[in-house]
Amino acid sequence: MKTMVQCDFDGTITEEDVGFLLLDTFADGDWRRLLGEYRDSKIPVGVFNAKAFAMVKADRQTLIKFVKGKARIRAGFQELVTYCDRKGFQFVIVSNGLDFYIETILRDIGMENIEAFAAKTRFRPDGLEVEYIGPGGSRLESDFKEAYVRSFLGRGYRIVYVGNGISDFVPAKQAHHVFATGDLLAYCKEANLNCTSFIDLNEVVRGLELLQL
Repeated sequence: MKTMVQCDFDGTITEEDVGFLLLDTFADGDWRRLLGEYRDSKIPVGVFNAKAFAMVKADRQTLIKFVKGKARIRAGFQELVTYCDRKGFQFVIVSNGLDFYIETILRDIGMENIEAFAAKTRFRPDGLEVEYIGPGGSRLESDFKEAYVRSFLGRGYRIVYVGNGISDFVPAKQAHHVFATGDLLAYCKEANLNCTSFIDLNEVVRGLELLQL
């Protein structure tokens, strides 16, 4: 069976959520109220991000400069990608974050060839316009990560899921094995979902070796 490592970006590959850093710095409004509504399952992730990032009116150059100065990569990312390449595993990023900063960060560390699916961003004077496009080409307001897990499963992949957040709960349940940190780890423990915990991504490499896929 082919193996796909589906990895979250914000708070998983990066040490902090880059999108939240952008919103804290540039959002002209109470975006954390929207975050609370999302965490309480009152609104889906697509609605949260569309409304929150509409509060950001800074231009692309300003936001990219900020990202370059703030984003920190979690230790072991290069080693994880190299390991997957050596083993013949597909490595893909599926993130609720925004495409422009994910592309910027990957380019800066010389890893721009990694396949990444994230929210499409349009820069407009009245705020960022954000939308999610699923694997079938349709616009999604929720279930973005889950849609890609289902697509990969349908293509015959064994899914290894790596993540940290509440948006990783549902897709992780569909995976063959889960590596978790942060909120995802707490959820896995509460839901009695088998997973391997990690602090840095070198631990994911060691965990993959033990799985003997």
